[in-house]
Amino acid sequence: MAEFRVAAVFSSNMVLQRDKNVKVFGEGENGQIIEVSFREQKVKASVKDGRWCAVLAPMCAGESDTMTVSCKEMQVTFRNVAVGEVWLAGGQSNMEFELQNCTGGQEVLSGDKNPGVRFYYTQKNACMNEHFFEAERNSGWSEFGLETAKCWSAVGYFFARKIAAELGVIVGIIGCNWGGTSASAWMDQETLQRDKELCSYVKEYEAAIEGKTIEEQMEEYRAYEIYDAEWNRRAALCYAENPSMSWDEVQKRCGINKWPGPMGCMNPFRPAGLYECMLKRVMPYTLRGFLYYQGESDDHKPGMYARLLTEMIMKWRTDWRDLSLPFLMVQLPMHRYEADPDYKHWCLIREAQMQVFETIKNTGIAVALDCGEFNEIHPKDKLPVGERLALQAMCLVYRKIEENAAFGPIYRRMIPQENKLLLEFDYAEDGFEILGDQSGFEVAGEDGVYYPAAVEIACEKESKTGETVGKKGILYISSEQVKEPCHARYCWTNYGSVNYFGKNKLPLAPFRTDKNDVPKAEQENAGIRQVMEL
Repeated sequence: MAEFRVAAVFSSNMVLQRDKNVKVFGEGENGQIIEVSFREQKVKASVKDGRWCAVLAPMCAGESDTMTVSCKEMQVTFRNVAVGEVWLAGGQSNMEFELQNCTGGQEVLSGDKNPGVRFYYTQKNACMNEHFFEAERNSGWSEFGLETAKCWSAVGYFFARKIAAELGVIVGIIGCNWGGTSASAWMDQETLQRDKELCSYVKEYEAAIEGKTIEEQMEEYRAYEIYDAEWNRRAALCYAENPSMSWDEVQKRCGINKWPGPMGCMNPFRPAGLYECMLKRVMPYTLRGFLYYQGESDDHKPGMYARLLTEMIMKWRTDWRDLSLPFLMVQLPMHRYEADPDYKHWCLIREAQMQVFETIKNTGIAVALDCGEFNEIHPKDKLPVGERLALQAMCLVYRKIEENAAFGPIYRRMIPQENKLLLEFDYAEDGFEILGDQSGFEVAGEDGVYYPAAVEIACEKESKTGETVGKKGILYISSEQVKEPCHARYCWTNYGSVNYFGKNKLPLAPFRTDKNDVPKAEQENAGIRQVMEL
């Protein structure tokens, strides 16, 4: 007999989405009648196939309310319930990156007062074992505080703080993220298997576990966990001795790092694993939309990332039964490990993210090109990333600001002009702000060989003070080494300086005009090293 339960994502201190029908759901015995009471509403639902879902009518914003959910003589009470804005913050380690560890995080934790943000952290347990449901029952929403908020997503918090201040309502963030994960971990196997390219994620997993029983997979992974814990202990001592110690030297001293461990039923990085163990556990909690910061762990298959991300967005929207749910993503910043060549595979991930933004409705993109750190996959300054996501929301979702305030320049088109290329950009009506003396632009002729380009801002006239007045959103680029340029690209590198911005201080998004300038072998380099931060 199924026990009456409300899903763990409902708790005291929770935030419900305003101005939408709100689903309250859980489990129970078939045929039982569940009653949900909130404010002036009382709604009922019957249990079918072990599940129930009651729907509250749209409500205005507020806080300090009480909800009761009852079944016969059993009753659950949730206190200090707010109605405001709710967003799910998904992705991998840079979305997971904790507030206490980010730049200025300690000052924020001790200095912010009543920011109007609450947080629910979907429990990180990749296997539905005996500890899974107990840990889930002990989870719950929390209000902001020095201790309660230190492990919150920094990006999620800075986003929510900005939205709460601008809209004057409580903002709830559902953290649903795990470091090192591919987008394939956050979608179901059926979606992956039916696509002739994406099915490679499932086929590789099946090949890795072929011939192994569930018990053997579990035993193998537990042995890895013991090894990994000891390895991390030794590595921590190495970095304490020398923070700049090379990865190769650490492995020489500590042994081979075996992350991400053997594939199997306990490995969190398996296809569909976290979709089952995390995302579905909070589905379909009523949301305003999704925030997403991921892509680093799909850099070994950058050529199919646009397809992977598109399918994931469609799956999430389908599961929430709202095909218009906003999906706001972070475009990857600059990054390269010192020991690695410039594979230019992150360029392809960024391009894929921009492609999804430009082709899928109700998506937004926060360009974070300037927010990276050399030799560090986890840049610590998360404030601009969160606030740029907030700009996307304020423009595309809440319609409070114009597009020119939310976007930096984005490439529109190219027009060859003798020995120059004329480039036009959207969201650059007020011109450009240039920092540094390296342009980041390159040009190539028909041979596809790129050379650094000089940049000239198109000008209409000279002002009375002698200053050049730039034509709106137009640049000319050229190189003495390319007599007849026909291709252009900007910041087409895993890591480099970022010097071109709009007047609103938002960076020019990277781009290339020739989609075929990277050989297939480079796009699908399965041997690319992925060295993860300890």
